[in-house]
Amino acid sequence: MTSPPLRHRSRHVTLTLLPRVARFLWRVLCAFLRNRGILLAGGVGYNILLSIVPLFALLVVLLAEVVDKAQLLEVLSIQARHLAPAHAEVLLDAVRALLESREVIGLLGLPILLLFSSFAFRMLEDALAIIFHAPDAPLQGRSVWVSVLLPYAFMAVLGAGLLALTLVVSLISGLNALTLALTGHGLPLAGLSEPLLNLTSFVGVFLLFSAIYKVLPVVRIALRRALVGGFVAALLWEGVRLLLVYYFANLSFVNAVYGSLATLIVVLLSLEVGAIILLLGAQVIAELEHNARLGLPWYQDARRRAVPQQDC
Repeated sequence: MTSPPLRHRSRHVTLTLLPRVARFLWRVLCAFLRNRGILLAGGVGYNILLSIVPLFALLVVLLAEVVDKAQLLEVLSIQARHLAPAHAEVLLDAVRALLESREVIGLLGLPILLLFSSFAFRMLEDALAIIFHAPDAPLQGRSVWVSVLLPYAFMAVLGAGLLALTLVVSLISGLNALTLALTGHGLPLAGLSEPLLNLTSFVGVFLLFSAIYKVLPVVRIALRRALVGGFVAALLWEGVRLLLVYYFANLSFVNAVYGSLATLIVVLLSLEVGAIILLLGAQVIAELEHNARLGLPWYQDARRRAVPQQDC
């Protein structure tokens, strides 16, 4: 049995911690709304929609010279389901159509694809600058060339990750085919390839969010807070992604309202929800960084010292 002092202490911790967490989350939400977070998320979601098809097409064109194109598209389909849960196939169809007309695009079209692929990262950098802006923080600048090259650095990292994942999948598929031909039995873990790919995709989203929190803001962000924020945002997106899949499959009446535009609306809505989660995670980190600069505990509202009441 738990001793009475231990029960009393755990009850005291619960009664103290829960109100602090609730007040902190309310503070984050108010700051997010003050920063026009919903409006920023709409802009980020729209720019992701502009960037995702040329980015995927560019990666497939470049990586298809190294790995099998069909295998690459199979891996890419799983990544697309994490970005647009209900209509990933629509994005892949657009990528395939762009790939089929790449002769028409030619070499002159590659810079245009690169430009469109960078829109999402540029908009996200501007949104994070607003989220992390603090009057009490020392002004920090960033070279124009760094801002120009950052989106392409992220694209290169995404391409390297997609290449590594495709190579691993190809290696496992080849080993499975060889084992099946020699022994008549496949590899024991061959049936778990899709769950493992989904897990790898979740880890990839976590690392991508963490890198965005660490690198894109102009202010300096502690690595520990970037990792925690990236993990929480990735976990929230995974839960919301599953809810969106269920909702659009069973409960949604978007088709009845928007007709032929329903697919575009659903994809844009999914991307905007993901952007809201990403920017909310950034707002949590911004509040923690603000209190750390002032030497205050995370649960204390520094603004209350100057403003008696806080309005959203």
